[in-house]
Amino acid sequence: MIADAPTLKVEGELEPTRYETSEGPVTAFCPRCGSPLFLEMAIWPDWVYPFAAAVDTPLPEPPHHIHVRWTERQPWVPAIGGPDDPHFEDNTDESMIDWHDRMGLAQS
Repeated sequence: MIADAPTLKVEGELEPTRYETSEGPVTAFCPRCGSPLFLEMAIWPDWVYPFAAAVDTPLPEPPHHIHVRWTERQPWVPAIGGPDDPHFEDNTDESMIDWHDRMGLAQS
């Protein structure tokens, strides 16, 4: 999931705890329970990557799912989506932004 960074709103009495390494993204956690909230990446400062479980507002339903690393799926993970959904053994070359543009879902 990707979002426009200025649209991120974190509500509550506690500020997220941030964990940062020299090579990777900044991960924000709930300081009370440790649940991951979102990622920030210095190389893409305009974007934030919320963890789906931390989003408490309705999101639009995508027109289809894209399945990456399909062969690595654990046997106990149920298949989701439809038979016409794209499946990739590794990853797709299309970025999330490009996908939104192609599907006419980009918001300005």
